[in-house]
Amino acid sequence: MGKITVIKSGEEQPSPSRYRSYSIAEIMAAGGATAFANKMGKNPDVIDDRLKELPKDVFLTNEDAVLALQTLNESK
Repeated sequence: MGKITVIKSGEEQPSPSRYRSYSIAEIMAAGGATAFANKMGKNPDVIDDRLKELPKDVFLTNEDAVLALQTLNESK
């Protein structure tokens, strides 16, 4: 039996992600991060400049990063 979704009127529906995620295996199979970026039509040379434009509060703290990695390892 299929899954039934009930939609209340006036509720906004979440939009599907605009970005596809790639596994480490896919990136490494492409030849590494730089080769993968080039194959995707991206310019890896501007990554540093784009990261510097972001506000400081969008980055994970060291504690947040450790917790995120622990969560990922536990979910395997």
